[in-house]
Amino acid sequence: MRIKTLFASLFLAAAAQAAAPVYDFIICANINRNYVIGSKITTLNGVYIRDDAGAWTHHGYNDTGITAVAFDPRDRNVVYTSAMNGLWRSLDGGKTWRMCNSWDMTEGRDVAVDPNAPDHVYLAITDGVAVSTDRAQTLVRKENGLPARGKYTQAIKVDRTQAGRVLAACEIGIYLTEDGANNWRQVLATKETVTDIQQSPHDPAVWLAATQSAGAFISRDSGVTWQNLPGVPSDRALYNITFDVTNPQRFAIGSWAHGVLTSEDGGATWTARNAGLPEGHCVWRVGVDPEGRLYASVVKETLYVSDDFGRTWRRDALEGSLVNSFLLLPRAAQ
Repeated sequence: MRIKTLFASLFLAAAAQAAAPVYDFIICANINRNYVIGSKITTLNGVYIRDDAGAWTHHGYNDTGITAVAFDPRDRNVVYTSAMNGLWRSLDGGKTWRMCNSWDMTEGRDVAVDPNAPDHVYLAITDGVAVSTDRAQTLVRKENGLPARGKYTQAIKVDRTQAGRVLAACEIGIYLTEDGANNWRQVLATKETVTDIQQSPHDPAVWLAATQSAGAFISRDSGVTWQNLPGVPSDRALYNITFDVTNPQRFAIGSWAHGVLTSEDGGATWTARNAGLPEGHCVWRVGVDPEGRLYASVVKETLYVSDDFGRTWRRDALEGSLVNSFLLLPRAAQ
Protein backbone atom coordinates (compact mmCIF):
# COMPACT_ATOMS: atom_id res chain seq x y z
CA MET A 1 0.00 0.00 0.00
CA ARG A 2 2.83 2.39 0.89
CA ILE A 3 4.52 1.71 -2.46
CA LYS A 4 1.28 2.41 -4.33
CA THR A 5 0.82 5.62 -2.36
CA LEU A 6 4.39 6.67 -3.08
CA PHE A 7 4.01 6.07 -6.82
CA ALA A 8 0.69 7.91 -6.81
CA SER A 9 2.29 10.89 -5.08
CA LEU A 10 5.19 10.93 -7.51
CA PHE A 11 2.79 10.72 -10.46
CA LEU A 12 0.69 13.61 -9.20
CA ALA A 13 3.77 15.73 -8.53
CA ALA A 14 5.12 15.04 -12.02
CA ALA A 15 1.75 15.83 -13.58
CA ALA A 16 1.54 19.11 -11.68
CA GLN A 17 5.03 20.05 -12.77
CA ALA A 18 4.26 19.17 -16.38
CA ALA A 19 1.11 21.28 -16.25
CA ALA A 20 2.95 24.36 -14.94
CA PRO A 21 2.86 27.15 -17.54
CA VAL A 22 5.97 28.01 -19.50
CA TYR A 23 6.63 31.73 -19.83
CA ASP A 24 8.53 34.03 -22.12
CA PHE A 25 10.38 36.83 -20.31
CA ILE A 26 10.03 40.16 -22.09
CA ILE A 27 11.17 43.71 -21.35
CA CYS A 28 10.76 47.15 -22.85
CA ALA A 29 14.18 48.80 -22.60
CA ASN A 30 15.76 52.12 -23.48
CA ILE A 31 19.47 51.60 -24.24
CA ASN A 32 20.56 55.15 -23.66
CA ARG A 33 24.08 55.29 -22.19
CA ASN A 34 26.09 58.24 -23.59
CA TYR A 35 23.34 59.09 -26.07
CA VAL A 36 22.22 62.68 -26.62
CA ILE A 37 20.16 64.24 -29.39
CA GLY A 38 22.36 64.67 -32.44
CA SER A 39 24.82 61.99 -31.32
CA LYS A 40 26.21 59.54 -33.87
CA ILE A 41 25.89 56.75 -31.31
CA THR A 42 23.38 54.13 -32.49
CA THR A 43 21.18 52.59 -29.84
CA LEU A 44 18.64 49.77 -30.16
CA ASN A 45 15.60 50.38 -27.99
CA GLY A 46 12.21 48.77 -27.49
CA VAL A 47 11.05 45.20 -26.96
CA TYR A 48 13.56 42.49 -25.98
CA ILE A 49 12.73 38.81 -25.47
CA ARG A 50 15.06 36.49 -23.57
CA ASP A 51 15.69 33.20 -25.31
CA ASP A 52 16.15 29.81 -23.64
CA ALA A 53 19.92 30.33 -23.57
CA GLY A 54 19.53 33.57 -21.60
CA ALA A 55 20.34 35.99 -24.44
CA TRP A 56 18.20 39.07 -25.08
CA THR A 57 16.93 39.52 -28.66
CA HIS A 58 15.43 42.75 -29.96
CA HIS A 59 12.00 42.54 -31.64
CA GLY A 60 10.03 45.17 -33.49
CA TYR A 61 10.88 48.81 -34.09
CA ASN A 62 13.54 51.00 -32.50
CA ASP A 63 11.96 53.61 -30.22
CA THR A 64 13.27 55.08 -26.98
CA GLY A 65 9.75 55.86 -25.79
CA ILE A 66 8.19 52.37 -25.61
CA THR A 67 6.66 51.93 -22.16
CA ALA A 68 4.88 48.55 -22.40
CA VAL A 69 4.01 45.69 -24.73
CA ALA A 70 1.02 43.33 -24.98
CA PHE A 71 0.16 40.36 -27.20
CA ASP A 72 -3.06 38.91 -28.57
CA PRO A 73 -3.46 35.55 -26.74
CA ARG A 74 -4.86 33.95 -29.91
CA ASP A 75 -2.01 35.01 -32.15
CA ARG A 76 1.43 36.07 -30.92
CA ASN A 77 2.03 37.87 -34.23
CA VAL A 78 -0.44 40.54 -33.09
CA VAL A 79 1.57 42.88 -30.88
CA TYR A 80 0.73 46.22 -29.26
CA THR A 81 3.09 48.76 -27.75
CA SER A 82 2.37 51.90 -25.77
CA ALA A 83 4.79 54.71 -26.53
CA MET A 84 5.19 58.45 -26.22
CA ASN A 85 3.29 58.97 -29.45
CA GLY A 86 0.44 56.63 -28.49
CA LEU A 87 -0.43 53.07 -29.47
CA TRP A 88 1.29 50.96 -32.12
CA ARG A 89 0.16 47.62 -33.54
CA SER A 90 1.82 44.92 -35.61
CA LEU A 91 -0.05 42.05 -37.28
CA ASP A 92 3.04 40.24 -38.54
CA GLY A 93 5.14 39.67 -35.45
CA GLY A 94 6.83 43.06 -35.49
CA LYS A 95 7.88 43.32 -39.13
CA THR A 96 5.55 46.22 -39.88
CA TRP A 97 3.72 48.62 -37.58
CA ARG A 98 0.77 51.00 -37.64
CA MET A 99 0.02 53.91 -35.31
CA CYS A 100 -3.54 53.44 -34.03
CA ASN A 101 -4.36 56.61 -32.14
CA SER A 102 -5.41 60.11 -33.11
CA TRP A 103 -3.41 63.23 -32.24
CA ASP A 104 -5.18 63.70 -28.90
CA MET A 105 -4.28 60.27 -27.44
CA THR A 106 -0.53 60.48 -27.05
CA GLU A 107 1.90 59.65 -24.22
CA GLY A 108 0.92 56.03 -23.77
CA ARG A 109 1.91 54.71 -20.35
CA ASP A 110 0.63 51.12 -20.52
CA VAL A 111 -1.30 48.76 -22.79
CA ALA A 112 -3.34 45.64 -22.02
CA VAL A 113 -5.32 43.08 -24.02
CA ASP A 114 -8.37 41.37 -22.55
CA PRO A 115 -7.56 37.62 -22.63
CA ASN A 116 -11.28 36.78 -22.59
CA ALA A 117 -12.16 39.30 -25.31
CA PRO A 118 -8.91 39.66 -27.27
CA ASP A 119 -10.22 42.24 -29.73
CA HIS A 120 -10.46 44.64 -26.77
CA VAL A 121 -7.33 46.69 -26.15
CA TYR A 122 -6.88 49.21 -23.31
CA LEU A 123 -4.43 52.12 -23.44
CA ALA A 124 -3.38 54.13 -20.37
CA ILE A 125 -2.50 57.72 -21.27
CA THR A 126 -1.51 60.78 -19.31
CA ASP A 127 -5.02 62.22 -19.39
CA GLY A 128 -7.24 59.14 -19.18
CA VAL A 129 -8.01 55.84 -20.86
CA ALA A 130 -8.59 54.88 -24.49
CA VAL A 131 -10.20 51.62 -25.60
CA SER A 132 -10.52 49.63 -28.81
CA THR A 133 -12.98 46.81 -29.44
CA ASP A 134 -11.64 45.93 -32.90
CA ARG A 135 -7.95 45.11 -32.40
CA ALA A 136 -7.01 48.80 -32.46
CA GLN A 137 -8.51 49.57 -35.83
CA THR A 138 -10.31 52.33 -33.96
CA LEU A 139 -9.56 53.82 -30.56
CA VAL A 140 -11.92 55.92 -28.44
CA ARG A 141 -11.81 57.47 -24.99
CA LYS A 142 -13.90 55.71 -22.33
CA GLU A 143 -13.68 57.76 -19.15
CA ASN A 144 -17.17 57.87 -17.63
CA GLY A 145 -16.59 57.79 -13.87
CA LEU A 146 -12.95 58.84 -14.03
CA PRO A 147 -12.30 62.16 -12.29
CA ALA A 148 -12.38 65.38 -14.28
CA ARG A 149 -9.01 66.16 -12.72
CA GLY A 150 -6.62 63.44 -11.63
CA LYS A 151 -7.27 60.90 -14.39
CA TYR A 152 -3.61 60.60 -15.35
CA THR A 153 -3.31 56.83 -15.81
CA GLN A 154 0.07 55.21 -15.25
CA ALA A 155 -0.93 51.53 -15.50
CA ILE A 156 -3.88 49.50 -16.72
CA LYS A 157 -4.46 45.78 -16.16
CA VAL A 158 -7.23 43.40 -17.24
CA ASP A 159 -8.58 40.82 -14.79
CA ARG A 160 -7.83 37.50 -16.50
CA THR A 161 -10.91 35.86 -14.94
CA GLN A 162 -13.61 38.09 -16.42
CA ALA A 163 -14.00 39.84 -19.76
CA GLY A 164 -14.35 43.60 -19.47
CA ARG A 165 -13.06 43.79 -15.91
CA VAL A 166 -10.17 46.25 -15.81
CA LEU A 167 -8.26 48.18 -13.13
CA ALA A 168 -6.62 51.52 -13.84
CA ALA A 169 -3.87 53.13 -11.72
CA CYS A 170 -4.60 56.84 -11.75
CA GLU A 171 -3.34 60.05 -10.21
CA ILE A 172 -5.80 59.96 -7.30
CA GLY A 173 -6.38 56.25 -6.87
CA ILE A 174 -7.39 52.98 -8.47
CA TYR A 175 -10.48 52.77 -10.65
CA LEU A 176 -12.39 49.63 -11.63
CA THR A 177 -14.65 48.87 -14.56
CA GLU A 178 -16.64 45.68 -15.00
CA ASP A 179 -18.26 46.55 -18.32
CA GLY A 180 -15.34 47.15 -20.66
CA ALA A 181 -14.67 50.75 -19.56
CA ASN A 182 -18.19 52.02 -20.18
CA ASN A 183 -18.34 52.93 -16.49
CA TRP A 184 -15.59 53.36 -13.91
CA ARG A 185 -15.70 53.63 -10.11
CA GLN A 186 -13.01 54.42 -7.59
CA VAL A 187 -12.00 51.48 -5.37
CA LEU A 188 -8.96 53.08 -3.72
CA ALA A 189 -8.52 56.79 -3.05
CA THR A 190 -4.97 58.16 -2.78
CA LYS A 191 -3.39 61.59 -2.62
CA GLU A 192 -0.50 60.33 -4.72
CA THR A 193 -0.30 58.69 -8.14
CA VAL A 194 -0.69 54.92 -8.23
CA THR A 195 2.39 53.88 -10.19
CA ASP A 196 1.67 50.18 -10.74
CA ILE A 197 -0.95 47.47 -10.28
CA GLN A 198 -0.45 43.73 -10.76
CA GLN A 199 -2.61 40.61 -10.53
CA SER A 200 -1.17 37.54 -8.85
CA PRO A 201 -0.23 34.71 -11.22
CA HIS A 202 -1.17 32.28 -8.42
CA ASP A 203 -4.48 33.60 -7.08
CA PRO A 204 -6.42 35.94 -9.40
CA ALA A 205 -8.24 37.48 -6.43
CA VAL A 206 -4.96 38.92 -5.11
CA TRP A 207 -3.72 42.25 -6.50
CA LEU A 208 -0.83 44.52 -5.53
CA ALA A 209 -0.41 48.27 -6.06
CA ALA A 210 2.46 50.72 -5.59
CA THR A 211 2.19 54.49 -5.23
CA GLN A 212 4.23 57.64 -5.68
CA SER A 213 4.56 58.22 -1.93
CA ALA A 214 1.67 56.55 -0.14
CA GLY A 215 3.23 53.11 0.26
CA ALA A 216 1.93 49.91 -1.26
CA PHE A 217 -1.44 48.14 -1.07
CA ILE A 218 -2.87 44.65 -1.39
CA SER A 219 -6.34 43.46 -2.36
CA ARG A 220 -7.57 39.94 -1.68
CA ASP A 221 -11.04 40.37 -3.20
CA SER A 222 -10.18 41.04 -6.85
CA GLY A 223 -9.47 44.72 -6.38
CA VAL A 224 -12.71 45.73 -4.70
CA THR A 225 -11.12 46.69 -1.36
CA TRP A 226 -7.50 47.50 -0.53
CA GLN A 227 -5.31 47.41 2.58
CA ASN A 228 -2.00 49.13 3.14
CA LEU A 229 0.99 46.79 3.23
CA PRO A 230 2.78 47.26 6.58
CA GLY A 231 6.48 47.94 6.55
CA VAL A 232 6.61 49.48 3.06
CA PRO A 233 8.09 53.01 3.11
CA SER A 234 5.75 55.83 2.14
CA ASP A 235 8.19 58.74 2.14
CA ARG A 236 9.53 58.26 -1.41
CA ALA A 237 8.30 57.01 -4.76
CA LEU A 238 7.76 53.32 -5.43
CA TYR A 239 7.99 52.73 -9.17
CA ASN A 240 6.65 49.22 -9.57
CA ILE A 241 5.63 46.06 -7.73
CA THR A 242 5.74 42.45 -8.87
CA PHE A 243 5.00 38.84 -7.95
CA ASP A 244 7.29 35.83 -8.16
CA VAL A 245 5.61 33.33 -10.46
CA THR A 246 7.44 30.47 -8.71
CA ASN A 247 6.45 31.40 -5.15
CA PRO A 248 3.13 33.02 -4.13
CA GLN A 249 4.68 34.44 -0.95
CA ARG A 250 7.39 36.47 -2.70
CA PHE A 251 6.85 40.08 -3.83
CA ALA A 252 9.32 42.79 -4.89
CA ILE A 253 9.20 46.56 -5.22
CA GLY A 254 11.46 48.90 -7.21
CA SER A 255 12.23 52.38 -5.87
CA TRP A 256 14.71 55.13 -6.74
CA ALA A 257 15.39 56.03 -3.11
CA HIS A 258 14.85 52.65 -1.42
CA GLY A 259 16.24 50.43 -4.17
CA VAL A 260 14.85 46.89 -4.07
CA LEU A 261 12.39 45.89 -1.35
CA THR A 262 11.36 42.26 -1.03
CA SER A 263 8.87 40.22 0.94
CA GLU A 264 8.95 36.45 1.29
CA ASP A 265 5.93 36.08 3.56
CA GLY A 266 3.12 37.42 1.42
CA GLY A 267 3.75 41.07 2.27
CA ALA A 268 3.75 40.76 6.07
CA THR A 269 7.36 41.98 6.34
CA TRP A 270 9.73 43.75 3.94
CA THR A 271 13.52 43.88 3.61
CA ALA A 272 15.77 46.17 1.56
CA ARG A 273 17.98 44.05 -0.72
CA ASN A 274 20.60 46.43 -2.11
CA ALA A 275 23.94 44.85 -1.15
CA GLY A 276 25.88 44.45 -4.38
CA LEU A 277 23.95 47.09 -6.32
CA PRO A 278 25.75 50.31 -7.34
CA GLU A 279 26.06 53.06 -4.75
CA GLY A 280 22.82 55.00 -4.60
CA HIS A 281 20.95 51.98 -6.06
CA CYS A 282 18.59 54.13 -8.14
CA VAL A 283 16.24 51.33 -9.20
CA TRP A 284 13.81 52.13 -11.99
CA ARG A 285 11.97 48.79 -12.24
CA VAL A 286 12.16 45.26 -10.85
CA GLY A 287 10.98 42.01 -12.39
CA VAL A 288 11.04 38.28 -11.70
CA ASP A 289 11.73 35.79 -14.46
CA PRO A 290 10.09 32.36 -14.95
CA GLU A 291 12.77 30.67 -12.81
CA GLY A 292 12.33 33.04 -9.87
CA ARG A 293 15.41 35.17 -10.53
CA LEU A 294 14.99 38.78 -9.46
CA TYR A 295 16.03 41.58 -11.83
CA ALA A 296 16.67 45.26 -11.09
CA SER A 297 17.07 47.99 -13.69
CA VAL A 298 19.49 50.51 -12.20
CA VAL A 299 19.50 54.00 -13.70
CA LYS A 300 22.60 54.79 -15.81
CA GLU A 301 23.89 51.28 -15.20
CA THR A 302 22.55 47.99 -16.53
CA LEU A 303 20.28 45.12 -15.59
CA TYR A 304 21.28 43.38 -12.38
CA VAL A 305 20.11 39.87 -11.55
CA SER A 306 19.87 37.93 -8.30
CA ASP A 307 19.57 34.16 -7.94
CA ASP A 308 18.61 34.42 -4.25
CA PHE A 309 15.89 37.07 -4.34
CA GLY A 310 18.11 40.05 -3.73
CA ARG A 311 20.59 38.78 -1.17
CA THR A 312 23.39 38.94 -3.76
CA TRP A 313 23.51 40.64 -7.16
CA ARG A 314 25.51 40.36 -10.36
CA ARG A 315 25.53 42.37 -13.56
CA ASP A 316 23.47 41.01 -16.44
CA ALA A 317 23.23 42.08 -20.08
CA LEU A 318 21.99 45.26 -21.82
CA GLU A 319 24.63 47.66 -20.56
CA GLY A 320 23.31 51.19 -20.27
CA SER A 321 19.68 50.10 -20.33
CA LEU A 322 16.66 51.54 -18.59
CA VAL A 323 13.83 49.00 -18.40
CA ASN A 324 10.35 50.52 -18.50
CA SER A 325 8.45 47.26 -17.99
CA PHE A 326 8.87 43.53 -17.44
CA LEU A 327 6.37 41.02 -18.84
CA LEU A 328 5.88 37.29 -18.23
CA LEU A 329 3.93 35.92 -21.18
CA PRO A 330 2.58 32.35 -21.00
CA ARG A 331 3.70 30.38 -24.03
CA ALA A 332 0.43 28.47 -23.84
CA ALA A 333 -1.18 31.64 -25.18
CA GLN A 334 0.44 31.16 -28.59
